[in-house]
Amino acid sequence: MNHQETIDFIRSLYRSEEFIPLHAPVFTGNEKAYLSECIDSTFVSYVGRFVGQFEEITAKYTDSPYAVACVNGTAALHIALILAGIKEGDEVICPALTFVATANAVSYCRAYPLFADSEKSSLGLNPEKLDEWLQQNTRMGDDGFSYNINNNRRVSICVPMHTFGHAVRMDELMEVCARFNITIVEDAAESLGTFYKGKHTGTFGKLGILSYNGNKTITTGGGGMILTSDEQLAQRAKHITTTAKVPHKWEFMHDETGYNYRMTNVSAAIGLAQMEKLDDYLQNKRDTAKQYAQYFAQRDADFFSERDFCKSNYWLNVLLLANRNERDAFLKSTNDAGVMTRPIWNLMNKLPMFESCTRTNLEDALWLEERVVNIPSSVRTT
Repeated sequence: MNHQETIDFIRSLYRSEEFIPLHAPVFTGNEKAYLSECIDSTFVSYVGRFVGQFEEITAKYTDSPYAVACVNGTAALHIALILAGIKEGDEVICPALTFVATANAVSYCRAYPLFADSEKSSLGLNPEKLDEWLQQNTRMGDDGFSYNINNNRRVSICVPMHTFGHAVRMDELMEVCARFNITIVEDAAESLGTFYKGKHTGTFGKLGILSYNGNKTITTGGGGMILTSDEQLAQRAKHITTTAKVPHKWEFMHDETGYNYRMTNVSAAIGLAQMEKLDDYLQNKRDTAKQYAQYFAQRDADFFSERDFCKSNYWLNVLLLANRNERDAFLKSTNDAGVMTRPIWNLMNKLPMFESCTRTNLEDALWLEERVVNIPSSVRTT
């Protein structure tokens, strides 16, 4: 692949000779108007109309009965794991190929990530390989839960992550987890606007979470959302993310350990304005992905496209290069030229705090780690 030719093509897409970021936020709607109203109202913390409206518009868009706004996606996942019944010492199935926040949230609960392999076809957890590992390495306890026979830890929860907005094969994964009585909590941080067989990601498990970090499809600067169909879980999520304070006109009563995790009205004001433009942004990003696919179809690089079961948000566009040397050469050429590209994350089991955690055979995750590159994916505004 001719690197300079590709750099020139990316510059032509974004119509810029300046630095091209990987994914920059865009603010083309009511952000300033809503922020001004928020400031004028003086309700800038989590009390204010925008928090509720942001939750409502998100619940409606995802077709989730309940949505609870948090300060960021990692906090949302932390709370979702607590609500799903995680216990200290449990093992929680996570992809080894994920952003570190997925595994960090498990650690916050004093539990242990159990790192499973991904698949080349979806970039997410491989249900068949997970099934095989569970059959060979777990037993069913008298309490109805699966236990790892190698360390006697309960395998309680599975956290699939929809990588770069491409959906995991949820039907197959849910069938596997149901047989082993493992609760699913979806890390849909990267997949707002992604649908698996017509159903929005983050709405398949007992709970799911979204993220609105500054580099996501839409942003609140920092923010997250818990999705669930369970009214009691939603009510408890709101309660414990506001320090578990019992309502009273003046008394400070807190009935359990709580967290100061509620989204602010300022962030929600931005989020509401961003949600009003989401469909336009998604179509813009799909158009960009189509142009990338057409371009790389004629070159020695594999552009990763959505699978038949998925309508992807194409949060970050993906190239699969021939090997690590090709990957590194491409990364150097593009970044030296002011076009930001990035490799996929290091496998979680290679990080010092997770290197002793249980892991399955990770051959496909290793294969992807050596080849995946993200290329500029911002909404194009010119």
